[in-house]
Amino acid sequence: MTNRYIVDTTLRDGEQSPGMAFSIREKITIAKALDTLGVARIEAGTPAMGREECRAFEKIKLSCKQAKIIGWNRMNLSDISQSIGCGADIIHVCVPASDLLIREKLRTTRSQVLKTLSACAAAVHSEKRELTIGLEDASRADWNFVVLLIETAQHLGATTLRFSDTVGIMSPSLCKATINRIPDNIDIEVHMHNDLGMAVANSIQGLRCGAKYADTTLFGIGERAGNCNLEHLLIATQGQLDFGINLDELQWRQADLKSIIYKNNLASA
Repeated sequence: MTNRYIVDTTLRDGEQSPGMAFSIREKITIAKALDTLGVARIEAGTPAMGREECRAFEKIKLSCKQAKIIGWNRMNLSDISQSIGCGADIIHVCVPASDLLIREKLRTTRSQVLKTLSACAAAVHSEKRELTIGLEDASRADWNFVVLLIETAQHLGATTLRFSDTVGIMSPSLCKATINRIPDNIDIEVHMHNDLGMAVANSIQGLRCGAKYADTTLFGIGERAGNCNLEHLLIATQGQLDFGINLDELQWRQADLKSIIYKNNLASA
């Protein structure tokens, strides 16, 4: 079997489910369960959100024994400083890749994106932290600019490139064609949303095309229609891909995890 790894984002993207809000205790319980299961990387949150998020992040970092803990950041120095201050093992910088987001979200230009990304990378490296770069809305971006961002990520010393289907528009065939175009001299991470019901299928296709990491959430929670479901991904790839995770152990722990997830869902109903 081929070795691949899970980046679980239940505590970051998963918490963006409508009305979802975990307490610090719940976040620690989820993180410890994921760590015990063998999840390689846990995206523990966005420290720039404030003091409560930082407190949770720091406690998660202390509670996890194996998994690397990721701090998610917008492409700015203030966010990065917060993640470094919280002790994140990995500093993830999210870079809007499509012209739509560059224009409407950042109100800037491609050249300014590259300049700002370079400054962010320098800040991460100055603190001797691992840098990963995510291409937000990459599935709707101009491919020539995607290539330039990939080359820039490599030049800036990013260890992993996250390809994000942010609005969930990809199909497995399109995913295959796209991931196959990315050079294999940087580790690829696929981040798939479930708007068309294909987050698991697209994640599997990305992994089969050479991606080293797949982003997941418990029970597939996440903004809008959710993210790639961790359990479904593991079941669908049994005997094909080895994530170092005991599926039986995950299913045994599901009752406790469901009580946390669905309590939050019911509270928001």
